[in-house]
Amino acid sequence: MNLLYTIAAFVAALGVLIVIHELGHYWVARWCNVKVLRFSVGFGKPLHTWVRGADHTEWVLAAVPLGGYVKMLDEREGPVATQELPRAFNRQNVWKRIAIVLAGPVANLLLAIALYWILFMHGVPGVRPVVGAPTAASASAKAGFAAGDTLLSIAGERVSTWQDARWVLLKSAVKRGQGGAVAIQVITEKDESATRQLDMSGLTAADLDGDFLKTLGITRFQVKAPPEIGRISAGGAAEHAGLKVGDEIIALNNLRLESVEQAIEIIRAHAGKPLIVELRRDGVAAPSLQVTPDTVTEADGRTIGRMGAVLLPLRAVYEKYRVEVRYGPVDGLGQAIMKTWDTSIFSLKMLGKMLVGEVSLKNLSGPITIADYAGQSAQHGWISYLIFLALISISLGVLNLLPIPLLDGGHLMYYIVEVFKGAPVSEQTMEIGQRVGMGLLLLMMAFALYNDVNRLISG
Repeated sequence: MNLLYTIAAFVAALGVLIVIHELGHYWVARWCNVKVLRFSVGFGKPLHTWVRGADHTEWVLAAVPLGGYVKMLDEREGPVATQELPRAFNRQNVWKRIAIVLAGPVANLLLAIALYWILFMHGVPGVRPVVGAPTAASASAKAGFAAGDTLLSIAGERVSTWQDARWVLLKSAVKRGQGGAVAIQVITEKDESATRQLDMSGLTAADLDGDFLKTLGITRFQVKAPPEIGRISAGGAAEHAGLKVGDEIIALNNLRLESVEQAIEIIRAHAGKPLIVELRRDGVAAPSLQVTPDTVTEADGRTIGRMGAVLLPLRAVYEKYRVEVRYGPVDGLGQAIMKTWDTSIFSLKMLGKMLVGEVSLKNLSGPITIADYAGQSAQHGWISYLIFLALISISLGVLNLLPIPLLDGGHLMYYIVEVFKGAPVSEQTMEIGQRVGMGLLLLMMAFALYNDVNRLISG
């Protein structure tokens, strides 16, 4: 069931991203009066075809949902009737061709802006960036961090949640080439303002592949409170056992609980095995219940237990550390544009550092990892899924802008050369470019798939 859920979330994400990308090409082509012959979602054998519009455009749903294309009238791909020559793609001036090719990646970036805008106006929940005790002899310990410090800004950039803090620290690490110090402003437990100078020179390229915060000795403050049930899934083990929303779980198999993480670890280790749950309901002790966690197989093949309930720290304690980032429509749009721009530039920097060997190629992810993230984010709720969708949409937009033949960026490269040269690039040059582009894309795909398989094997 978990695998089917992951596949469904992955296919839905791909469908949205592909349709939006190709609609960008389609709409601008129509605006430039170029005839569109086919709009295909997927490659290979058509599963369903229907014809619409005055131009009798074929709308196709194909068997392999890993991409799509918009086929336009073009003399290089077949004979064109004399009366339709003005509508052929190859007959358009270079600026119209640039606009049509650029429209696909731009559509993906606009989708990301729209998604972030919706999220920022609705409100994105997070955890206040309060640090735990630093690891002994780590960079954070040397910088003077102490348990209870609340991060306010990093390198001059304000942070409101742990997600913000991790993102800004990652950007700082990449910008400095994993070296140098970054200024972090904090508020201590005594409500005193202080600035910590965090030295990142100890980070290596390999550290960015995993939990680089752990390398720096930065940990999240662990709220010591028994878990409370925030939501129960229909048909899950928790519902069958009679647990209710708001129940406070005091102990599992006579082991007193101090955190949500502790409870989740025990549940995951008891797939198909009964657990005695001691709980408090409506503020008073209630009779113990027996819960047998469902057995679930994750995408990497591991078997875990799942209770079918969302566990939160005890509400009275949790609210102290919970924060929601929300903006009005105007500020939200500005933040959405900044977030999309910021992420796009960061993606390009990471790609550049991969090429020169400053960042490991292990950071490349293929369809297996992306599918896994799609499933995980969907299970965490629609907010997490929309954040995932925005990030992948940005990645798709940036990837397609790379100057690699066969990608939109490769065509843009040819047209920019044409602008300066005053004449189109020769057919021979384009043919050589296609072969080089195919080789580069196959190499990238091979690395990405290798990383996917390696992640599955290593867990």
